[in-house]
Amino acid sequence: MLLLLLLHSTVMNPVSCEDDRWDGVVVTESNFLALQAFKEELIDPKGFLRSWNDTGYGACSGSWNGIKCAKGQVIVIQLPWKGLRGRITERIGQLQGLRKLSLHDNRIGGAIPSSLGILPSLRGIQLFNNMLTGSIPLSIGYCPLLQSLDLSNNFLTGTIPDSIANSTKIYSLNLSFNSFHGSIPISLTGSRSLTFLSLQHNNLSGSLPNSWGAGALLLVLITLCCILLFCLIRKRANSTADNGKATRRAAGTTRTERGVALPVSSGEVEEGGDAGGKLVHFDGPIKFTADDLLCATAEIMGKSTYGTVYKATMEDGRQVAVKRLREKITKSQREFESEVCVLGRIRHPNLLALRAYYLGQKGEKLLVFDYMPRGSLASFLHVLRPETYIDWPTRMKIAQGIARGLFYLHSKANIIHGNLTSSNVLLDENTDAKIADFGLSRLMTAAANSNVIATAAALGYRAPELSKLKKANTKSDIYSYGVILLEILTGKSPGETRNGLDLPQWVASIVKEEWTNEVFDSDLMRDKASSSTVNDELLNTLKLALHCVDPTPSPRPEAHQILQQLEEIRPELPPVSPGEESWHHV
Repeated sequence: MLLLLLLHSTVMNPVSCEDDRWDGVVVTESNFLALQAFKEELIDPKGFLRSWNDTGYGACSGSWNGIKCAKGQVIVIQLPWKGLRGRITERIGQLQGLRKLSLHDNRIGGAIPSSLGILPSLRGIQLFNNMLTGSIPLSIGYCPLLQSLDLSNNFLTGTIPDSIANSTKIYSLNLSFNSFHGSIPISLTGSRSLTFLSLQHNNLSGSLPNSWGAGALLLVLITLCCILLFCLIRKRANSTADNGKATRRAAGTTRTERGVALPVSSGEVEEGGDAGGKLVHFDGPIKFTADDLLCATAEIMGKSTYGTVYKATMEDGRQVAVKRLREKITKSQREFESEVCVLGRIRHPNLLALRAYYLGQKGEKLLVFDYMPRGSLASFLHVLRPETYIDWPTRMKIAQGIARGLFYLHSKANIIHGNLTSSNVLLDENTDAKIADFGLSRLMTAAANSNVIATAAALGYRAPELSKLKKANTKSDIYSYGVILLEILTGKSPGETRNGLDLPQWVASIVKEEWTNEVFDSDLMRDKASSSTVNDELLNTLKLALHCVDPTPSPRPEAHQILQQLEEIRPELPPVSPGEESWHHV
C-alpha cells in the first residue's frame, strides 16, 4: 500500500503498490535488462511477476508489481510474502538508482549478490525469512548510504564483515537466527550510529556492552513508533482527470512523483531529490529511512480548518500521524520555517511533540507527530460511550494533564493555543492527555486564524469576547479549557445546544436552580453515590469549570491557578512541579 499524503483530493484511500502510477518515464535499457535477469533467476509459482512484460512497457508507470521508479531508474524492489523461490541475480548491481530491496518472507536461496555493494543509493536491504546461504559479501558494508540491513532467519554462515561493523550510516542491523561464527567485531559494539542490533542464535563469541542488554533493546522496540516522512506529490498534469475520483485512484489512475526524505539529526535538513522536497527532523531517539513510508497505508483521522490528519502505517507496523496543511493559508516559507522550528523544540509530557516537517516543491506543507493510539478526548467521551465506563479518577487525570500542558504553553513557551477543543486533546495508551495543534496559529495567515475562531464558535469552545477581538489570548484559552472541563464532567458535547443554551449556559442554569446532580454524567453519578469524597471533588471541579467559563475574561483564573486547584481537589494524583526535568523547551 502506498502513502499518498500529497494528493489534492479531499478524500484519501489506501492505494495498492501494484496500481499506483509514478512518473510515467520509460525505464532505462540497463534497468530493464537487469529486471529481466532478476525475473529469470526467480521461480514465481503465484504469478506475481507476470506483469513484468518483455517490452519494459509500464515498468515505471506502476504496472509492474513491486517496482517503483523515478526518472526511469528503479528505486525500489518490494516483493515480500510472494512465495518466490530461486536466487537473486548478480545483475541487480545494474540498478544504480536502487534505494530499497525488500524480498523478505519468501523462499529465496543462493548467495547474497556481491554486486549490491556497488549500489550508491542503497539504503535498506530486507531479506529476512528466506533460505539464503553463504556469507555476507564484504562489499555490502561499503554501500555509502546503507542504513538498515535485516538478514535474519536464513542459513548464512561465515563471520560478520568488518566493513559492516565499521559503517557509519547503518542504524539497524539484524543478523539473528543464522550460523555466523567468530568474534563480534569490537567496532560493532562501539558503533555510534546503531540503535538496533540483534545477533542472537548464532555461533558468535564475545559480548555486547550493557547498553545492548534486554532493557535497552526493549526501550528501542518501544520507541520504534518512528517519526518519518516520505511524500509523493501528485502531478498537476493529471489533476483534472483524477480530481474527486477516489475509485479511479484506487485503480491506479493517480500519477505522483517522489520527494526525497532522508534521516537527519536534530534540526538538520536533507534537500534535493526527484521532487525537490525538504525534510527537517527534530530531536528524537529514533533514526529511520524515508523508504519505510513508501508502502504505508494512509487513513484519514480527521479534518479541520488547518488541514487533514492521516494515520500512516508502515510496512513493519509502525505508525505516525501526519497533518497536511491546507494550501494558501500558511505564512511565507521563511516565516513558516522560523515558527515551525520553535514548535519543533517544545517538549512536555502533556504536549504532542512535533517530530518533523516537510516542504514540497509545489508548496505542500506536512507536519509529522507521534501517533496516539486511543484517539481524541472527544472520541473517548462521546463516540465510545455508553459501552465504555469512564470513572472519575480517569477523568480527573485527563483534566490535570490538559492543565499542565496549558500551563507550560502559557508560562514557559509563551504560546497561545487558540483552538483548544476536546478533539485537539489526544490520549496515549495510558490515557495521558496530550494537547495537539498548539502553536499552529503562528504558522497561519490572519484570515486562516479568523476562520478557526469562527469554527470554534460553532463547536462551542469560543470565548464570548472573540466575537469582537478576533485574536486569541490566554484568557480565551482558559475559557476553552473550562468548556472541556464541563465536557468531562457532564459527558455532553459542547456543540449541542439545550433549549437554546450552550453548554456553559446550560450548566450555569442547572446550578442556579440547585439541581446540581442533573449536571454530572451517569458514570460520575455512580462514583458519586459510592463516595462522599468523590461528591466533594465533583462539586469543587464544577465550580472551577464555571469560573473558567466566566463570560468576562478578567475573572477567569490563570493556567497555574487551575492546575493548583485541581491538585488540591484530588491530591493523590502526583503533581508535576513546573521545574521538573521532563518539561523542557529549547
